[in-house]
Amino acid sequence: MSNKTLVILKPDCIQRGLTGEITARFEKKWFKLVASKMEVLSEEILKEHYAHIADKPFFPGLVSYLRSSPVIIQIRECTWIVPMVRQMIWVTNAAEAAPGTIRWDFALSIWANIIHASENEQEAGEEIVRFFWEGKSFDYKRCDEGLIYW
Repeated sequence: MSNKTLVILKPDCIQRGLTGEITARFEKKWFKLVASKMEVLSEEILKEHYAHIADKPFFPGLVSYLRSSPVIIQIRECTWIVPMVRQMIWVTNAAEAAPGTIRWDFALSIWANIIHASENEQEAGEEIVRFFWEGKSFDYKRCDEGLIYW
């Protein structure tokens, strides 16, 4: 079982000044930040990342939106990280999100949905390599590690 996942704070998150609030939710759950960077995504990486929908008529609009500002890309680490992050963000469509989830609280639409997170462990591994091709993440001890035993 993988203990890492990829999270992308999307342009609407950056533009609305919500990066700290979203990041704080992960920190409060003890999801360790092991890599982070800010960049404007290239069309090439978006075509690779969204290859499963690249033929859809809405794809050019999605690319335009995702390139409208920088994004923050993070690798988070914790036991059972993938399903726990998925529960925290919920479904893509904000109108279908569960109360208390990130998308319920902050997303404005199916487009402006604040965040991306890997759907499953296999995808997490592929996405980490895609966005952090140099494989650089950091291993360190948090001051609170060892206080809680899973």
